[in-house]
Amino acid sequence: MFAVINYRVIGMDRLEASSGKVVCFGAFEVHLVSGELRKNGTRIRLQEQPFQVLAMLLERPGEMVAREDLRSKLWPGDTFVDFDHGLNTAVNKLREALGDVASNPRFVQTVARRGYRFIAPVHDDGGGAGAAVARASSTPWPAAPDSAPKNVELHPDLEVPAPRRGLTRALFILIQIMYLIFYLAALFRWQEVHRVANSFLPGWGSVAIVTAVLVTGGVGIPLRCYLISGVAFDHRRLGQKFRQLFPAILAMDELWAIAPFLLMENIGFGAAFAATAGLLYLPFSERSLVRLAYPDDRRNR
Repeated sequence: MFAVINYRVIGMDRLEASSGKVVCFGAFEVHLVSGELRKNGTRIRLQEQPFQVLAMLLERPGEMVAREDLRSKLWPGDTFVDFDHGLNTAVNKLREALGDVASNPRFVQTVARRGYRFIAPVHDDGGGAGAAVARASSTPWPAAPDSAPKNVELHPDLEVPAPRRGLTRALFILIQIMYLIFYLAALFRWQEVHRVANSFLPGWGSVAIVTAVLVTGGVGIPLRCYLISGVAFDHRRLGQKFRQLFPAILAMDELWAIAPFLLMENIGFGAAFAATAGLLYLPFSERSLVRLAYPDDRRNR
């Protein structure tokens, strides 16, 4: 009864005014009166506040529900809590129950710093509220003047149309493989690197270049293997780990950006300069790809 009473408190007038109390989406059923979430008939444990968030999103499927609206419904004005942390926690628990992820949502989509939207097709199990929800989900919502069309899934961190995670992860892995090839080629041919470096920077300068190549190559090989394995196994905290490692990655990649000048005798100054310019930007491309595939949920939820 406690879940039912609290559900009534949040003021879901349209849902309560009807006789149908079961709303379905995918393999899930939401029993609004009893406050239960079921998957293929099996009850899934879901706490009160995450269930209230789900009920509010189902009341307005396809439409953004503002964070302020959720907070005002979940906590009275005289309640002293960390609203952002509490709301983030409730949304996290809801996504866990649904098997959903913010970076590639099937049900709950984040509208960065503004709110959330329920994006899955919704239907009822007999009429009433579910029918109203189904009609709402099939009705196109007019886009706000300053927002993207509702049928375009926006990335929760960068506010751009979300690309396929498989594509961004594959591009990131290809970049790591490229750097591995650089390191291995330089280490296997370090004497040639010394000869070329000595031709335009003799003495201690060439020794310093060779030393930097050997050290950064030796460090870079395990680093790139770690990043490749992290993306290949889709480690969910890879974005956080990469942000911690990025200053070191940036310094190392900027150093290796001058590597094309070691091939200047073969490719010419113009090609070496162009390749260096592209390599200087590459670490920032790596960061963008990681943010696309592994957004910072703590900041955007």
